[in-house]
Amino acid sequence: MLVKWIRCNVVDRRGFERGQRKWAGLLGEPGFRGQGGGWSRGRPEVAHVFAFWENRVFYDSFMARGHDALAAAQSGTCNDIQVKLFEYRFDVKTGFEPGFTDADVLRVAHSKVHEDRVEHFALMQQRVWNPAMAGSPGMLRGVFGEAPGHEFLVLSMWQSSAERGKYRAGSVERLSQRAQTEDDVAALSGDVVQLEPSWTV
Repeated sequence: MLVKWIRCNVVDRRGFERGQRKWAGLLGEPGFRGQGGGWSRGRPEVAHVFAFWENRVFYDSFMARGHDALAAAQSGTCNDIQVKLFEYRFDVKTGFEPGFTDADVLRVAHSKVHEDRVEHFALMQQRVWNPAMAGSPGMLRGVFGEAPGHEFLVLSMWQSSAERGKYRAGSVERLSQRAQTEDDVAALSGDVVQLEPSWTV
């Protein structure tokens, strides 16, 4: 599975949201698995969208054919658009499905990992972080993906920001030490995204 992460700086919020609803045109595209997103909780002008595709072949085919017509509806509504593609590595919790209807909040963590620490980083995600997140009340499901250049995405879906806050407050520092995250990671960024139900495809 391919995970596409789009991050935009929005200058026309109403126009952007109107255009975002046009992406319902993705339904029926071969290999399309789902899409959703919302607004950054920390920076109200930043929008995040996540799309899921069966594989790169289906995605490339859509980009060559149908993408530009759908994207035209949002022309001029945002700038500084950043797009990254990640190959699925494994689930965070079990049985990941790219559905958004039961989630309220998304947490995205983007790591650039030192080349010689990539395997350790992935192993710690499986052995330390995943069990901790899977055991947190309100954490629904998640996905761990990898991009060229030793970049990784951890995307987790939560029932509410209050539930995610409980997990964060109690355990992140302790888990970081156990996983030796500082030794693995060259750069780390993240965001909490308030999902917009009307963007879900």
